[in-house]
Amino acid sequence: MQGWIGVDFGTTNSVVTAIGPDGTASTSRFGAPGLDTFRSVLCFWTAIRQRGTRLLHAAGPEAIEAYLADPLDARLMLSLKTYLAQASFTQTQVFGTALSLEALVGLFLRALLGAAGVPPGASIVAGRPVRFAGEAADDALGEARLRATYQHAGAGRMHLAPEPEAAGYRFTRGLDAPATVLIGDFGGGTSDFSLLRFEPDQARPTTALASSGVGVAGDSLDFRIIDRVVSPLLGKGGSYSPGNTPLPVPPEFYSSFARWHRLSQMRSPRTLRDIAAVAGMAADPQPLRHLIRLIEDEAAYPLYQAVAAVKAELSRADHATLRFVHEDFEVSAPIARHEFEAWIAPDLAHMAAGIDHALAQAAIPASAVDRVFLTGGTSFVPAVRALFTKRFGAGRVSAGGEFVSVSEGLALIGQDLPA
Repeated sequence: MQGWIGVDFGTTNSVVTAIGPDGTASTSRFGAPGLDTFRSVLCFWTAIRQRGTRLLHAAGPEAIEAYLADPLDARLMLSLKTYLAQASFTQTQVFGTALSLEALVGLFLRALLGAAGVPPGASIVAGRPVRFAGEAADDALGEARLRATYQHAGAGRMHLAPEPEAAGYRFTRGLDAPATVLIGDFGGGTSDFSLLRFEPDQARPTTALASSGVGVAGDSLDFRIIDRVVSPLLGKGGSYSPGNTPLPVPPEFYSSFARWHRLSQMRSPRTLRDIAAVAGMAADPQPLRHLIRLIEDEAAYPLYQAVAAVKAELSRADHATLRFVHEDFEVSAPIARHEFEAWIAPDLAHMAAGIDHALAQAAIPASAVDRVFLTGGTSFVPAVRALFTKRFGAGRVSAGGEFVSVSEGLALIGQDLPA
């Protein structure tokens, strides 16, 4: 690969694209199936060597294979991107080794670029969300850390571009007349919206009019399914009696459990002791014992797969069944699409506010938007798509390249940067 490389480092999946000498975009393929996405996960484990214990790691599909081969003695890390703007997260202990967040993400990015065949020192155009995910997110910190992670990964020249503008960059190249375009980019941790003005006859054909973002996206919708369907089977809503008065089982157990990237943190001895203590005083202790087992066994990935599958099915059908089994804990729960849409109503409201904020920032009405382009897996969810069709009309809304459009746009931006 030569020239600028577009890298879409996502909460759930990551994509790498290069532009060939003939201007053709080439997205890297990963693994035996030849997927164009690389799972944004890290797995750590230890091995005994002559000089002591050595910490080993893998990323992407190899991380998943390593984890599934020995989940009890491995640590799987998901959604690392969601921590970039969180000042409270500086480092973590991994089997006794302290690793900073920048080093963790750098390890992942180095593996991603290596798997894509990108040489050390390559010039990178990296995507960044309009607003970083997380409570009390510090966007300046998130951007600074993002740059530092690419330095850890061995990148050369760096250029950052907002992810929705990158998706729009690719889309607007297919337009042949002036247009105002709204780009909706839905990732795992954030939903970003950008308004662009496209003037094909101008020296600089694309002008950014406004942008907004919310820390609500695909992971938030997954959280609703876990919280409504799985957590009640693990003791949420139950009671325990430390004295004469019954108390509700602490809800904080489940707010962390239902978020993939926090599940591994619940393996701390203190958290497990707290849950075990509540189980010992619970009216029904078995659900809490199941919760402890799922945490100890780090069952995040198979649970993630099950939830992702049922969410995808609800995008195609009115009903689906969530199926998940781990040891003696089993879920087989039918879900109707209208139920799911009621659960995610608060998330839809946040997304709608993000769209309205972009329009207000640009000082234009919805009627002034000529085209709408949606990208990201969450754009398949009918209720999410309806946010746009109701405002702008179905005829103005289109989608495409749901998983690769951002990285292709980033590479195209690099191609047009001054030498």
